[in-house]
Amino acid sequence: MAQLACSYRNTSDRMVILRCIGPEQFFLERVVFPFELLSFQCPQSSVVKIWTHGLGGPELVETVNSGDLLNDPPSLPAQAAQFEALPSSRGYVPGLLDGELPWATAS
Repeated sequence: MAQLACSYRNTSDRMVILRCIGPEQFFLERVVFPFELLSFQCPQSSVVKIWTHGLGGPELVETVNSGDLLNDPPSLPAQAAQFEALPSSRGYVPGLLDGELPWATAS
């Protein structure tokens, strides 16, 4: 069964418990601290329930389908894209490996 790469960010100021329940007896339970980002994998069609503790005991805060928590596809970081655009990053730069400095030095 295909696994989904998901993320959940706790935007509240309280600790929550994430419970992910899926097919074939899949179960994941994690504590997520305030403002923490939790990344996890789960089977398709899993359900994520977010719980907190109130005065009367455990309280269900929200129920989310795992498909709504999918990670964005990874993209090339901005710095890496800049380095690839530099012609000198693709090959040998004459002088740099021979002890010459590409900038002026004080004598």
